[in-house]
Amino acid sequence: MHDPFRQRPGVDALNALLPGTAPGNLGIVLTEHGPDFLRATMPVDERTKQPFGLLHGGASVLLAETLASLGGYLCLAPDAGQQLAGLEINANHLKAVTEGEVTGTARPIHLGRATQVWEIRIEDAKGRLVCISRMTGAVIGR
Repeated sequence: MHDPFRQRPGVDALNALLPGTAPGNLGIVLTEHGPDFLRATMPVDERTKQPFGLLHGGASVLLAETLASLGGYLCLAPDAGQQLAGLEINANHLKAVTEGEVTGTARPIHLGRATQVWEIRIEDAKGRLVCISRMTGAVIGR
């Protein structure tokens, strides 16, 4: 896919949006804004584990939706007065993780005037697929 992003504020500017929000509280850090993807890491620690010591599926979904929502926003024209709101998200949890960190990579599948569809792959430190997610978002605003 060609470069779909209309805005490239840089990962430092994106990370500055996270303190005091759910992604910030879970330790999510944007690490790379590539030519057709947005990438972030999330620790597997007391903030993101379920009571049985495994990475919580809800934390994985939060990472996925964070990446898709930010990525989708960056695909909108900066002066359009629009934003992306999640309509639906699904996730298949494929591998348990008990420590370290995971990395999520979001890529657009469809960028329409009214909707966007994003695929988010979450991998462990060894590059093994932990979770695959897909989010549909509505483009709202004028």
